[in-house]
Amino acid sequence: MAPQTPTPTADPIENAALFRSEARRRALFEAIDDGFCIIEFIDGPEGPMSDYAHIEANTGYERQTGIKDIVGKRLREIEPDNADVWLNIYGGVLKTGKTVRFEQEFKAIGRHIEVSATRLEPESLRQVSVLFRDITARKTAEAALRESERVARENIQRVQLALSAGAIIGTWFWDVPSDKFTVDDGFANAFGFDPSLGRSGLSLSQVIETVHPDDQAGLATAMGTALQQGGHYAHQYRTRRADGNFYWLEANGRVDLGPDGKAMSFPGVLIDIEERRTIERERDRATSELRALTETLEQRVEERTAALMQAEDALRQAQKMEAVGQLTGGLAHDFNNILAGISGSLELMKTRLAQGRIGDLDRYLTGAQGAVKRASGLTQRLLAFSRRQTLDPKPSNINRVVAGMHDLITRSVGPGIEVETAAAGGLWTAFVDIGQLENALLNLCINARDAMPNGGKLTVETANRWLDERAARARGVEPGQYVSMCVSDTGTGMSQDVIDRAFDPFFTTKPTGQGTGLGLSMVYGFAGQSGGAARIYSEVGKGTMICIYLPRHIADATEDEILPPSPPTPPVSGKMTILVVDDEPLVRMVAVEILEELGYSVLEAEDAPSAMRILQARPDIDLLVTDVGLPNGMNGRQLADAVRGDRPDLPVLFVTGYAENAVLNHGHLERGMQVLTKPFAADVLARRVAELAGG
Repeated sequence: MAPQTPTPTADPIENAALFRSEARRRALFEAIDDGFCIIEFIDGPEGPMSDYAHIEANTGYERQTGIKDIVGKRLREIEPDNADVWLNIYGGVLKTGKTVRFEQEFKAIGRHIEVSATRLEPESLRQVSVLFRDITARKTAEAALRESERVARENIQRVQLALSAGAIIGTWFWDVPSDKFTVDDGFANAFGFDPSLGRSGLSLSQVIETVHPDDQAGLATAMGTALQQGGHYAHQYRTRRADGNFYWLEANGRVDLGPDGKAMSFPGVLIDIEERRTIERERDRATSELRALTETLEQRVEERTAALMQAEDALRQAQKMEAVGQLTGGLAHDFNNILAGISGSLELMKTRLAQGRIGDLDRYLTGAQGAVKRASGLTQRLLAFSRRQTLDPKPSNINRVVAGMHDLITRSVGPGIEVETAAAGGLWTAFVDIGQLENALLNLCINARDAMPNGGKLTVETANRWLDERAARARGVEPGQYVSMCVSDTGTGMSQDVIDRAFDPFFTTKPTGQGTGLGLSMVYGFAGQSGGAARIYSEVGKGTMICIYLPRHIADATEDEILPPSPPTPPVSGKMTILVVDDEPLVRMVAVEILEELGYSVLEAEDAPSAMRILQARPDIDLLVTDVGLPNGMNGRQLADAVRGDRPDLPVLFVTGYAENAVLNHGHLERGMQVLTKPFAADVLARRVAELAGG
């Protein structure tokens, strides 16, 4: 914004004085050649005083920083990546009242700027004045001086080394304006010149004739550059000495320029570097041989690496088969027990029916139904581990879930274990299936109980977590904001090898018959399917903490997280027509008969194409009940979408034994759609149908 114009008063003389004062202030403000601005801290979405705006700036600001029209712009608008750095610097000035001064290189504009910041009083204004001064020229001069000093030191060291090694051939002095080239006796003797002639003056052409023909052009270019630019000069070339042979030397000198920028004098020394060049040639030869040897070794390493990778692939395959064997063995054990219970109950029911003893049927029927529920639970745990279970996520407050589970957890772990909850204030919302989260929490608490056979303390803690790139990579998730729910105990703890296998299905350290080994694998899979992760922190003898990390959901938590008890199935009002689509005849028969018993008119189809024909012929169908996984090129979701293209209000109940979450849009179903997981109880199917049909 522009500088504030003084508010007029009733007194004209006072008004004139105010405006003259403001004019002087503004003239002084603009007279400052350095960049100057005033910033004011403001509240933003990130929190109180999480941003600042530029409320005033002079024209020098743009000259010094290269930023145009800064007034009115916010920090996070122009410097989103470095905002926290500047807020910390200027916020410290505002908080302490201490002026800060520092230098900063702004690479984007190629300048060095000296920045000084001072708080404007009173502190309640929340304003800081900032002065920017371009010190690029000074920095450049300092760098040039340092470079000059470095070159001078190197020259001194080179000459000192040459002198100590006896490598100085001779010296020269070239008076450039008079083109007089004089040399000392060492120089003259080395090249076969008359020493007296060297002292009185040689022609430059006489010296150039001693240079190897292949090196003359390069020498002329190097000397011409030195004469034009002035300063240090160094060049290596070959010269013919008094014995008629060519040897390597290095000419080291300095060109002094006059006030008009023209070369005045060019003194220097000649250093014998033949031995050094010989060493360098030997070094280059050795380097070439080493490079060839390295290439050979690299080829061998590649061959060995390829062989090692093949061995690792074979090992991974063996480990995979071992894991599959463990998985199938555990499945076979558990499902054979379940099938034995179901088969035995059915056999006994058949026998008792033949005997006419129907009084025992309820007991066997209850046993068979219980076995079916255990099989369903086992399947859900396996699907959770493989991240394929059907989820019904919703925006949820994890604190509310933990509070609702407190009594159940306390009863489950027993009186010998103290249960404590630590709920974070202002906990973020997570998008999660509440039922599955409750199941995971109970599993973790049961595991914690079993790790404390002699009693102890169990703590359930929630928190907001920012995971940076390193922390997120360690947990196998994307960087960002997460809600954590951690269950810790003071029990026996885990060794590292147990931690490494704890999430594997059917792995358990409990005695045979006391654990399925699926609890932690279900927690691990559920967390991953929800877009988060699960991690174990443990030390033998000191206890264990297992944390579930769930992505933050930017929305308010729903108020109906804890569902009320299911009401009894309402009676059917009026004759309603339902189409049941399932490719499994037995499942289709059961669903049809349950619905017919409830008084609905039911049609059935074995796949989507036949269902489409029925729907086109029967516009009076009130509800579609369809399996998700259907054969013949169209699944249940595609069928529903096709039908809803013509009948957008047709209710749809998806029934699935396997969670094709991508097909079901990860729980984000449209209005009038619900999901039912197989196996299902008759009353659950009836209730879902009644809800969708409006019965």
